[in-house]
Amino acid sequence: MTEPFTPPWSTMDNPRLEFAMEVRLTFPTAYMIANTPWGGNRSAVLVESGSFTGPAISGRAVPGSGGDYAYFRPDGVACFDARYLLQEEDGTLILLNNKGYLWGRKPDTMDRLRKWAFEGGEPVAHDEYYLRGNPSFECPAGKHDWLTRHVFIGIGERKPDGNLLRYYALV
Repeated sequence: MTEPFTPPWSTMDNPRLEFAMEVRLTFPTAYMIANTPWGGNRSAVLVESGSFTGPAISGRAVPGSGGDYAYFRPDGVACFDARYLLQEEDGTLILLNNKGYLWGRKPDTMDRLRKWAFEGGEPVAHDEYYLRGNPSFECPAGKHDWLTRHVFIGIGERKPDGNLLRYYALV
């Protein structure tokens, strides 16, 4: 079993994160199911293109292979549930599953994020919102299966046409 991470490893008193990859996705179109019986809204954004790169891995997001199906709760928190394929430069397909949360630190932040992303509104500073995820990966046994043996966290930034996510492994 090989992995791209190096000691020192996490201890009970000192968890350690190591950068695994950065993923850039574009999904310029949003679909919305408004006013669900549960009190919120469901949205869907489909991956149009993207890329990923890290110290031990790089490639592209497979267009049309999935997207993010976020549930916007009545309290203003978006619970995202993304699933799409990555293709490593060597041809390996990797299924990325990412769940997490997006919420604004100010009452109007989520509305301004929507306007920025889908209506050409003004950019929203990263420190005005919380975009965090907990990805997991599926891939064939072999060169990239280290992705299936670690816990990852993601920190995201909204862009006008998609997201930028940086994933870190808890080593």
